[in-house]
Amino acid sequence: MKILIVEDDRTIDSIISEELNQWGYHTQSIGDFTTVYETFKSFNPDLVLMDISLPHYNGFYWTQKIRQESNVPIVFISSHAESMDMVQAIQFGADDYITKPIDIAVTRAKIQAILRRTYDYTLESDKLSYGALTLNLSSAKLEGQDFSVDLTRTELLILEILFNMKNQIAKREEIMNHCWQGDDFIDDNTLAVNMTRLRKKLSGVGLGELIQTKKRIGYFLQ
Repeated sequence: MKILIVEDDRTIDSIISEELNQWGYHTQSIGDFTTVYETFKSFNPDLVLMDISLPHYNGFYWTQKIRQESNVPIVFISSHAESMDMVQAIQFGADDYITKPIDIAVTRAKIQAILRRTYDYTLESDKLSYGALTLNLSSAKLEGQDFSVDLTRTELLILEILFNMKNQIAKREEIMNHCWQGDDFIDDNTLAVNMTRLRKKLSGVGLGELIQTKKRIGYFLQ
């Protein structure tokens, strides 16, 4: 699946692009903001992420241009959270609306939901596996043969990076960076508290030894 990212903030563009590439999407960013429509036509994306405030012409203009010949899903990105901005975005043809600062986990979930609705498309990466365990990213559950554990958002993000690292050590800084999204700040103490709570949940289903600590470095799955 191909996703066109129309965002002039290079930091945000890079964060979104790296995250989506990691989950198997092919992304294209905009270099010249006078040629957004031409890039759209040549790339032929399955979904567009569209910032509202852009150089030259705003996101409303480009959305109208795209809507003249395509019904491709368009998700607006904006620092404005007022309801009128959201209503205007929908009226101009947007399928969803994401506010800045972006929460990358929410952004990914919205993209996956829209793609499922539009194309009946499901990524294998909605689920991660480790041995007999399955981490369901869509439902925020850790599933085993005869149990299912509900996870908080932070617990889900912690397990997500550990599942992706498999038998490698995930450094504490990497986990904190992964969990520091949107308005949530995860420091060393917060990570330790969440790790303790997560281990307690896992102990309840016989997985008390699943997450191991590498002193002064980080964590890994056993």
